Amino acid sequence: MTFPNLKNMKPNVIIFSAGTKTGGGSGFENLVQYGLGARIAAAISTNEYGGVRERADRLGIPFEYFPAPWTAERYRYFVEKYKALFNILSGWLRFVHGLDPRTTVNIHPAILPETRGTHGKGAHELALQLFRAGKIQNSAINLHFVTDAPEGREREAFDTGPIFFQKVVPILAGDTAESLAQRANELEHYYQPRITDMVVRGEIYWDGKDSRSLRVPAGYRYLPF
Repeated sequence: MTFPNLKNMKPNVIIFSAGTKTGGGSGFENLVQYGLGARIAAAISTNEYGGVRERADRLGIPFEYFPAPWTAERYRYFVEKYKALFNILSGWLRFVHGLDPRTTVNIHPAILPETRGTHGKGAHELALQLFRAGKIQNSAINLHFVTDAPEGREREAFDTGPIFFQKVVPILAGDTAESLAQRANELEHYYQPRITDMVVRGEIYWDGKDSRSLRVPAGYRYLPF
């Protein structure tokens, strides 16, 4: 498939955000409120009722419940239904099959590749363990493209797509998973919509096959403190 010219275009985007049965979805709402250079066509969650649905209803965004199985056919159903060019994973806790790796992006809350395959509190707990063992000096938030893998081999492919943005999150003496998560979340809320906007505008891209094809504006890929 030929990649479209995104100049003067507002492509459709769907946001996969699991949330919880009673809350969550703040990253999804943050993306909506920022005002991406794209049309947010739908919010999709593994929880039929909860934070994502509440926020979607309040913001006037169509909501879709997506229970198991999470197959390529079912992922593509949503893409085709909403004519989505970009797929944004924001707190999505399932492996993705069948989506275009050029236009599917994820945010990961802790340093990569050291904490790949983890999420939420577990990612921050692992970062702290690695820090105390002297294996890392800090954590980081990351945005990366999402690659596929054969069914049954998902674990080895989690969080392995090309990283196009990484921002250092200092680990402080006395940090807990909760305090580290809070600082990471503040950075996520600031940077996720801004960097995602660069993706949907075509300023950050790759060919979906070779990480060497990754193109990121100078000064954006890795940011220090």
